[in-house]
This record gives sequence, structure tokens and C-alpha cells, in this order.
Amino acid sequence: MTGFTVALVLVVAAAGLLRWRRPAWYWLTFGVTLATMRVLVRYSSVMDACGLTVPVPRWRLALARMTDRPAPESRAPCIMRLRPTRTGLVLRLKLRPGQDAFDVAAASDRLRHSFGMYGVTSRGIRSGVVELRMTGYDVLKRVQMPAQADTRPMRVPVALREDGSVHYRDYRAIPHALTLGATESGKSVYQRNLVAALAPQRVALVGIDCKQGVELYPLARRFSALADDQDTAAELLDALVSHMEDVYQLIRAEQRITADVPDAEIAADIWDLPEDLRPVPVVVLVDEVAELAMYASKEEEKRRDRIITALVRLAQLGRAAGIYLEICGQRFGSELGKGITMLRAQLTARTAHRVNDETSANMAFGDIAPDAVLAAIQIPAEARGLAIAGDSTGGWHRIRAPHTSLRQAVNICNKHADRTPVLPALAPFRPALGLPKPVDAPVVESLPTTA
Repeated sequence: MTGFTVALVLVVAAAGLLRWRRPAWYWLTFGVTLATMRVLVRYSSVMDACGLTVPVPRWRLALARMTDRPAPESRAPCIMRLRPTRTGLVLRLKLRPGQDAFDVAAASDRLRHSFGMYGVTSRGIRSGVVELRMTGYDVLKRVQMPAQADTRPMRVPVALREDGSVHYRDYRAIPHALTLGATESGKSVYQRNLVAALAPQRVALVGIDCKQGVELYPLARRFSALADDQDTAAELLDALVSHMEDVYQLIRAEQRITADVPDAEIAADIWDLPEDLRPVPVVVLVDEVAELAMYASKEEEKRRDRIITALVRLAQLGRAAGIYLEICGQRFGSELGKGITMLRAQLTARTAHRVNDETSANMAFGDIAPDAVLAAIQIPAEARGLAIAGDSTGGWHRIRAPHTSLRQAVNICNKHADRTPVLPALAPFRPALGLPKPVDAPVVESLPTTA
């Protein structure tokens, strides 16, 4: 064999090995070039075969007949931009008159096969413009989060979507969330990633873990308050409601609604306040909501009603006071008693890991994204960490959080332990672990009532 043949064989062998063992490396070295050429060469014929072309205008047909020329072919959507990414290609299309974004979405699976890509998803950018995100390999098999440059407060990356984009938890846009999942589905790892992402931010973390604290207490150095049983949880939630009322008093005192204040500077929540007066936001993580709602006696029923009432009040009123809920559980149905469905209705962001039955999936998506129910029950048992994320818009995504071990999460929380704020209302519930000197948070005090 000649030297060129040997080199070609080595290149092909290296490409095959990379595609098998390191698909991300294969994509960056070989796949992106081959996929780009494949899309450009096949584009017109694929669009025609998928029914995404429109006939040419009648005047062009008439002109072709008058000049005795061949009739022009049907026109495909115009390619506005083709951009390679670290996981695939982004193809932006300008639709022809008469075409619709739903036509492109319906043909996504056929486009995936025709272009030889791993996955294709579409979304409308604006009127007449559709973006196709094509992935070259299974990005959820081995999740690798890209380097982040987003510094917006209360917006943290927690997972990777199947189209290669980052899935963010944006508390200011969607304040409260529900996370469901069966045992060993990856729910705890998702919650662990959330805590690790929030740890470097200026935020107070409050945990309620009625499994004697086994999930959250290892991360206690970054928590401003923790409860490990139902009685402590009830007292902690009452203290949070009291803190919320104090924050509202502060906002009212600083609303600045005089005539000479611009409309944009009138305060209606903590984010409208000056930074030196702004109370620290609070994220409340409930590890297993069913443990808060179950009871076996009349006394426990009273405690249960007190807990659920406090959670509902926080969900309904907490956003403006900077209090955000992260509710986790295996089930979240009406069998947990009165007030549960009212609480669930306030939890806009929904994430469902593998569930054991369709009813559990309906608890997450039945009222906001029925199409996501089928996707949730099809998650295989061996795909731990795979989840379906949806919200009230009806859209949903398949996501997977990177595997973060408990030791990694503990190290991150310990590293940022000095950022743990002290909230006077929650001081009795602060875990006593010999913590470093905390950062003082702005003190919120109730204003005296006037006659």
C-alpha cells in the first residue's frame, strides 16, 4: 500500500474509534464538516421529499410557457444561516408564503433521517422564520455542560437539553417549581446540581428534608436554615411566612410613589429596591413533599394543615418578597389531602424523572403539557437522570443533569460557606456545624403600625 492509502486508513480508523468512544470529539473533528456538506448537498431534494416546498408563482409559470422554457421547480425555504455548534448544527430558515412552522415541526423526524443527524428539533423565531437545531450525537448519554458566561442573578444552569442547549432554572421568570421522580430516577442528583449552582450566588438556601436530613444535611454549610422533621418544618415555614410579611413592609416603605419618581423606579418587589436595601432572596427546597402532607392522628392532621397552608401562602405571595419554592416528591396528587392541588397549581416549572405509572406523569404535565406525559412514562429505568421539563406555555424538553457526586456538591457548598447569609427570622433553624463567619444580610424589620 502507498503512503497515502495507509494515511487514509489510519484517518478512517481514528474517526471510527472516536465516533464509538468519544462522540463529542468525533463531532468536532470530523462530524461537523461531513454533516454540513450533507445538509447543503441534500437540502433541496430533502425538502421536496418532506413536503416542505411550495409551487412557484403563476407569473413565473406563465413566463416559462411564453418563452418555451422548462417549468421552474418548487421552492424550498431559504437558508438564512447555517451555524455549527459543539453538539450539532443550527439551521435558520425563511419560510415561503403559505408555509407554516408546524409543517417544519411535523417533518422533524423525517429531516433527522434524511440529513443523517441524531436529533432535530424546531422552534419559531419570529413570523416566517424557523430554527432547526440538529444534534450530531446523543448529547444526553454523557452530559458535558459548556462553560457559562451568564451572570444574571437567580438564573442558574442545571441540565443539558437534547438539542444541545443549556437548561436554566430562572427564578425571576418562573419562581416556583415541582420535581417528580421515582426512587433511583436521578431526582436527588438534579436537586444536588441545583444547590451546587446556587451556592456561589447571593441567595439564602432553606431546606426541609424529613428523611432525617440525609439528603440535605451534608450540604448544610451553605444553608441558612434546615428542618429534618415535620414539627421543625412547620415552625420553619411559619418563620418564612413572617419573614415574607416583613419584606412586604420594607417594600411598602420604599415604594417611592411620589409624582416626581419615574414609573420604572416604583418598587413592587425586592428587585426594584436599591441594592443596599434589597433583602437577600430565599430558595426553599423541600425534599419529599409527601412526608409533610401525611398524617396518622388528629394532632398530626392539624400540623399537616398548618404546613400546607404555609406552603400555599409562600407559593401565592412569595415571589415579590424574593421567596422561591423547589418542591420535590415521588407523587403529588390529590390523595395527599386538601390544599395540595392548590399548591401544585402555583408551581409553574415542572420536571419529571422516571415515574412508575402514567398517573404520576399526569400530576406533573396533565394540566400544562399533555404531550409530555407520554415522553415521561417512556424514560427507561437504566437512564437515571433523564427527565422531561415543561412549563405553563405547553412546551417541553428532554433534559439530563450532569452527574454530580455528593462529595463534589459538599465541596462546592463548603467552598462557598462564607456566602451563607444570616436571616434573623430563620436564625433558630440554622444548622450548628461550627460554620465560618457568615455574610450579614440586610436586616428586615416589621414597621410599627400607626393609628
